[in-house]
Amino acid sequence: MKRFINNIQSKPAGGIIILFLTIQFVAIIGGLLFSDNFRYLNPANISVLLKSMAPLGIMAIGVGILMITGEFDLSVGILYSFCAIVTATMVKEYNLSPYLAMLIGILVGIMAGLIHGNIVNKFTIPSFIVTLGAMLLWKGGTLLYHGSKSLRYKYESESYEILLKGDIGVVDASFIWFILVGVIFYFVLHHHKIGNHFYAVGGNAEAATAIGINPKRVKLIAFAIAGGCAALSGVVAMSRVGSVQPAGGLGLELEAIAACVIGGCALMGGRGSIIGIMLGTALIYTIQDLLLLLRAPGFYFDMFVGGLIVIAAITNVALRKRL
Repeated sequence: MKRFINNIQSKPAGGIIILFLTIQFVAIIGGLLFSDNFRYLNPANISVLLKSMAPLGIMAIGVGILMITGEFDLSVGILYSFCAIVTATMVKEYNLSPYLAMLIGILVGIMAGLIHGNIVNKFTIPSFIVTLGAMLLWKGGTLLYHGSKSLRYKYESESYEILLKGDIGVVDASFIWFILVGVIFYFVLHHHKIGNHFYAVGGNAEAATAIGINPKRVKLIAFAIAGGCAALSGVVAMSRVGSVQPAGGLGLELEAIAACVIGGCALMGGRGSIIGIMLGTALIYTIQDLLLLLRAPGFYFDMFVGGLIVIAAITNVALRKRL
């Protein structure tokens, strides 16, 4: 059993590390040589960059774990908004503590993930189809629950303010949450039995069953993690900016999948790493930041990320054929 799992489990993707470091090296050199026009090393720019990548990074970690098991969740973008709205209304209308409201919002995301996972397991419907339908259902549910107007998030808690909006120099609290989530799931995925099960089920569900692993239970846990991370991502982002848009998370599900693929997660499951996912997220926002600093048209960013996704997918398929 242990030998089988070790053969499937993926090491952190060296390619994404090299690519990320290369781009950082070029950007830093450019920032040093042309500091007046190319302000990549400006503290304000670094601060905005770190703030921007945190919500997507938290979501991408959950999405990546689910992809490792061979499944997808296209509803995480709308759950990002819906769970944040639930959190805000718990504080605004029911006067709950922001901590308790945050917990409720995350639990709603986990429950949504469990619902999606149970439907996929019970009816053996592709998760792509189930969560595509769920995305539209949660979108309608969000409008039914709150309406189409943005919602301001006000709370009276100094400790919550520090934990969700504080900063240490250029490092914002949301980025610290991103790192914390990454560290936790790094140990879960790479140093815990359930992490081995994620890789085993994604690599070969039938072989995993033969050695005593329950694929349905493992996938259910992964769906719950994806939903919980989406909810946490929405709450962290809302707490930082002080408001939430009902459709503010739409499209993030595709960016999260892109971050995972660029970071080395296989589309068919069984491969990926937390480090790769985090670097994939950082690379996406670094490229976006560089293009903004260079005053390039916005569609350049879409073209570059699209090209990276295709190249990463081709590389993953080639690596899978060699194993």
